[in-house]
Amino acid sequence: MTKDFLTCADEPDPTAHLADPEALGVTLMTGTTATSLDSRNRRVRTDQGDVDYDRLVVATGARPRPLEVPGADLAGVFTIRSLEDARAVRAALQPGARVVVVGAGFIGGEIASSARARGAEVTLVEVAPLPLVGAVGSLVAERLAYLHRQYDVDLLIRTKVRAIGGSAGRVEKVRLNDGTTLPADLVIIGIGVDPATDWLRGSGVAVGDGVACSPYLESTVPGVYAVGDVARWVNPWNGRSSRLEHWTATTEQAVFVARNALTEDREACAIMPYFWSEWYGHRLQMIGEPADEVELLGDGAATDPFLAQYRYDGDLVGAFALDRTGPLMKLRVPVRKRQSWQDMLREPASAAPSAR
Repeated sequence: MTKDFLTCADEPDPTAHLADPEALGVTLMTGTTATSLDSRNRRVRTDQGDVDYDRLVVATGARPRPLEVPGADLAGVFTIRSLEDARAVRAALQPGARVVVVGAGFIGGEIASSARARGAEVTLVEVAPLPLVGAVGSLVAERLAYLHRQYDVDLLIRTKVRAIGGSAGRVEKVRLNDGTTLPADLVIIGIGVDPATDWLRGSGVAVGDGVACSPYLESTVPGVYAVGDVARWVNPWNGRSSRLEHWTATTEQAVFVARNALTEDREACAIMPYFWSEWYGHRLQMIGEPADEVELLGDGAATDPFLAQYRYDGDLVGAFALDRTGPLMKLRVPVRKRQSWQDMLREPASAAPSAR
């Protein structure tokens, strides 16, 4: 996890928990780039030669979306997508460093938290009206905004970066759309990702914000499947075209892909979304999806533990928890089933969540 890597006393070994490919019967080709797909002849072309396949799983992930403003190429401006990026940012996060984080999503929140833990001064710049508002809804997003500010992060919402400036090739300041200039020793960009599908041009595989897949995660070319950040499919859980960028979804998708690619017993990939993160020592967790009808359970201050439940058309479709893992986990089955609120209220009190 990004936060663990940036804040732990000693740099963790990123390969410590990787299985031995040879023991699994896997041929691992590192340092190799797929350049195109010849689907007619079932062949992947790479910069190290061609690789033939019977079944192909596209798991190329996504690339960080660039911030297209003057000065974005200055030294001291980073995205975090590789081990080298993380190491460079870790080295720069020193006490008193002036850090500007562009994007208040999951990565931006973790980086802001990590930077504060290392004693840096942090400004978090977000174009949306609230952090994570699209993922959790406005009521919960308001509490997340309070959380940032409680830990002395200067959160600027409805704000865009117009330019990044510096001298001698290194960042020194960030200019905003309202004319404000922020001093900066380090700028970290986390404004989303784009699926890595360029290499599939001309292959017959349909792409559009990801590889377009059936509910079985098979692309428009028979025998070619997709998994992870790059896969867009109709998720039977909610009936909508989805692309999930959380690693928990990738692990679930992998099971379906292996089954559907290698057996005749195919099964549609139905996934209830789930994510978790840690900000400032607090655990954030979400299951399902947000909805306009929200019930907030928690009588404390804005950043005290709470549970939010989302309902759509009378059904429980999601829940969000801040430091309330136990109550959230009790809702996993009802959310997965999209259980009606009335049915939940008819269950025994010990099984149903409390409600106000």
